[in-house]
Amino acid sequence: MFNITTKSMQWGDETLTLETGKVARQADGSVIATLGETSVMANVTFAKEPKPGLDFFPLTVHYQEKYYAAGKVPGGFFKREARPSEKETLTARLIDRPIRPLFVPGFKHETLVMCTVLSHDLVNDPDMVAMIATSAALTISGVPFMGPIAACRVGYVDGDYVLNPDVEDMHDLRNKPEQRLDLVVAGTKDAVMMVESEAYELTESEMLGAVNFAHQQIQPVIDLIIDLAEDAAKEPFDFQPPDYSELYEAVKAAGETQMRDAYAILDKQERTAAVSAAKEAIKAGLSEEQLEDPNLGAALKKLESVVLRGNVVKDGKRIDGRPLDQVRPIVCETGFLPRTHGSALFTRGETQGLVVTTLGTGDDEQFIDALTGNFRSNFLLHYNFPPYSVGEAGRVGPPGRREIGHGKLAWRALQAVLPAPTDFPYTLRLVSEITESNGSSSMATVCGGSLSMMDAGVPLKAAVAGVAMGLVLEEDGSYAVLTDILGDEDHLGDMDFKVAGTEEGITSLQMDIKVAGITPEIMEKALAQAKDGRLHILGEMNKALSGVGEFSVHAPRIETMQIPTDKIREVIGSGGKVIREIVEVSGAKVDINDEGIIKIASPNGDAIKKAYDMIHSIVAEPEEGGIYKGTVVKIVDFGAFVNFFGKRDGLVHVSQIENRRLNHPSDVLKEGQEVWVKLLGFDDRGKVRLSMKVVDQETGEEAKKEEAED
Repeated sequence: MFNITTKSMQWGDETLTLETGKVARQADGSVIATLGETSVMANVTFAKEPKPGLDFFPLTVHYQEKYYAAGKVPGGFFKREARPSEKETLTARLIDRPIRPLFVPGFKHETLVMCTVLSHDLVNDPDMVAMIATSAALTISGVPFMGPIAACRVGYVDGDYVLNPDVEDMHDLRNKPEQRLDLVVAGTKDAVMMVESEAYELTESEMLGAVNFAHQQIQPVIDLIIDLAEDAAKEPFDFQPPDYSELYEAVKAAGETQMRDAYAILDKQERTAAVSAAKEAIKAGLSEEQLEDPNLGAALKKLESVVLRGNVVKDGKRIDGRPLDQVRPIVCETGFLPRTHGSALFTRGETQGLVVTTLGTGDDEQFIDALTGNFRSNFLLHYNFPPYSVGEAGRVGPPGRREIGHGKLAWRALQAVLPAPTDFPYTLRLVSEITESNGSSSMATVCGGSLSMMDAGVPLKAAVAGVAMGLVLEEDGSYAVLTDILGDEDHLGDMDFKVAGTEEGITSLQMDIKVAGITPEIMEKALAQAKDGRLHILGEMNKALSGVGEFSVHAPRIETMQIPTDKIREVIGSGGKVIREIVEVSGAKVDINDEGIIKIASPNGDAIKKAYDMIHSIVAEPEEGGIYKGTVVKIVDFGAFVNFFGKRDGLVHVSQIENRRLNHPSDVLKEGQEVWVKLLGFDDRGKVRLSMKVVDQETGEEAKKEEAED
């Protein structure tokens, strides 16, 4: 009934297995990849006819984490997996980015990749397994895919690269100084296609070494996929890339000069209008048959590409007239908004980001329900890319994959410089509003985010800047590396290479390659050129803000205190009664965790002090010989009971009230009266002994010995 093919190998510390032929047999390609006890099923289907009228490749990638894979029930009201989580969205992007350029040019058939996490051992991250399963499913499906690819994760500990570190090792790197890198690399046999990373100030050579290490480690996986395909692959789909050479020559003859003139215009909006006019002029010179050719869009794009790329490589001339390694003019402004906790407006050429920082308390942390368990995050970064930023009137909706991906890239870049939660116990939320865009708004978010947090008074370890690099690689091997690329250079170039970091090193690296053949030499040059650009941007940022800004008067102040864990119950009280009373009386927010760390937050310093004193009076022990202000709570024949330390009471014997004999304590005291007392000690039964007569009742100071004796 089943025609099962299975291939296995030892990969690092685990066994990697690929299996096909048993599940989802109606898909064009279906593979279950298993690493350790983490299993992911990848299914590939594609339409056998092209979708008419498309000038792009309609590829859709979905990645789903099923909670049953880890023996969990989903949280929330419906108890069912709902919209994709951030992790699922980011993993779908990870899979999409390296495979999309490897489909045969001109293939316009609708293609669907669906990855489902079936089992998770909480050790091996399923995202890498999903990328391998996808590559294997594509390779055996018959779709015109120029793979296979493979992927791995790399850590960096004590100068050594680590292949596929455990999930726990990669979680919360900010609080693990021994773990300095979380790097994902995907590539073919000959070339690296995609890099994504979170790093902690690694040098350019350390990052390049990690990429090369990863490329070496994926080679046996690629061989395993090829071995599987030799036994289980379907016949290749009969697809011939369309030949539109004659149409291209007609397009070129009709408007190459006008297109070159359009790309010579420096201003983006004027250039865009001129390019559109050139396209219309070209169409006016074509025949009806040529206008109806479905490859017209591809021919026009090829002309644009040839015009832009030829000038860059041959003449070293870019669209806006800059040298290859020059960053566009930068203007930085902090304190841009009056009522926010911190804000910055970062403008680089025609790319602009307004980044706002909000300081919150522990109540504002994000609760994340993941396969690996539940955890909280105190650093949030949200990126918004509205249509007006590129002069369009598009539809506005919830954040898409692009917004989530760009926001996560900036989040990774800024993670490395955040203060420890114990030193700065705030929840940080950054919102990046992209108000203009012409190339690398994610790197503008990094720069603006760094400035905005410093404006808010966040004690960052260092400022962070980011720059986007581009590449034009010609067939003869000649190439040009571009610093701070424009949108058109990104669209028509061969590489998008984003590097963020401090003066000391790299904190995030993201690379997407559109062609094979990116050599280590090219990557090394791009990293070196990116470092120069990053240092230049940091210099411009330092002009706007040096050091840490002052706290906004509207931001909460947070003070932390540590109490013994056996006192937690006393501070909370039965049903939370005590802690609610502290919040109501003081006006401050109070948050306590299982380790006995209490965070007290309020914009009002007096409210924080009031809450602190109330908590201190509950958990602290009175000191013998100490003088305290108390309240008479009960009068008896032999003395008075005084509440003097939180809820602690003690007895002032009638002989200790005044330096004279009293008939009854009520002669000088009444309930509710405030008095000063000194803690004399404890009797044999542990009862508190207090004295009033040894304390000056007006000043609260200890009376002189002679006065006490009198």
